[in-house]
Amino acid sequence: MPPALMQGGTVRIPGGSPAVRWLPIMLLLLALTMVMILATALGSIPIAPAEIFGAIGRGLTGELMGSHDIIIWQIRLPRVVMAALVGAALALAGATYQAVFRNPLADPYLLGVASGASFGATLVIAFGASLPLLARIGVPLTAFVAALTSVTLVVALARQGNQLPTLSLILAGVVLGSCLTAATSFIMFSVRERAAEVLTWLLGSFALSSWRKVAVMTPFLLLATVATLLAGRSLNVLQVGDEQAAQLGLPVQAVKLGLIVCATLVTAAAVSVAGIIGFVGLVVPHAVRLAFGPDHRTLLPLSLLGGGIFTVAADLLARTVISPTEIPIGVVTALAGSPFFLFLLRWGRGVS
Repeated sequence: MPPALMQGGTVRIPGGSPAVRWLPIMLLLLALTMVMILATALGSIPIAPAEIFGAIGRGLTGELMGSHDIIIWQIRLPRVVMAALVGAALALAGATYQAVFRNPLADPYLLGVASGASFGATLVIAFGASLPLLARIGVPLTAFVAALTSVTLVVALARQGNQLPTLSLILAGVVLGSCLTAATSFIMFSVRERAAEVLTWLLGSFALSSWRKVAVMTPFLLLATVATLLAGRSLNVLQVGDEQAAQLGLPVQAVKLGLIVCATLVTAAAVSVAGIIGFVGLVVPHAVRLAFGPDHRTLLPLSLLGGGIFTVAADLLARTVISPTEIPIGVVTALAGSPFFLFLLRWGRGVS
């Protein structure tokens, strides 16, 4: 049991006054707004913030005027909003997984979401031209279904009666993920002419974002946000260990399974619309925990907002740093996330 949760032989649940918890949330919300405005303004054609707000108003009424309105409403704004939604989803799912498994190194792809989605997307990209049914279903839906199927198999393999042991879940996720990754690699080598397209999807991109995809992603994020925020106190209790949490009256297995389902659904939705974007669900919750403490009533909303900020900023770099060439966003997040953990290991407080 973490020492911070024990005092004098009794269980201490992290807490804090509502005012203290709301202040950083409001600050990060303001930061997210500013980053989204900046990302919408910058590009091959710089656009002033006043024009952005005007274009948003005209876009909502369907009265777009001029090329700047079209660039903002149809190209940049859907991309920025999608980056914020996906980043928020991955960070929220990562914080949830880290709490459920009591491991700060857990990420949203731990149980095979990424490998399942990759396999499904690769099937469509590689064989969609020769299999019309796959082409009609499309990459996002196939990736989403394959991701959920993968996690369902992991849970089924790990379940022991009414119990869902953490170690069994992780091992099943690693094994099934390895199998699906091998199958994905085999398909890529089998159809080398489509390998570049598959690789582009695997590294993540918001280049094809649209308001339709935003509408698909939003309900999943709302559902996961409501469910996990309501479970913030339960996640605090879980940190003392399954046995003691059960003694405190928490239905441990039901809470864990419900949170895994929510985190998996929102992760699968994020991957299906944007591809595999690494490190967001790992770095952001860990950084928030180091900065603001382990209370999940604060950690979850801050991770959600921090994930949006991190991903919007990473996407801005991906499309501007060597413009007009666009870097896959997964490359940017990996380049940002890896030094963060190396710094913690060498000069910080570690990752335990």
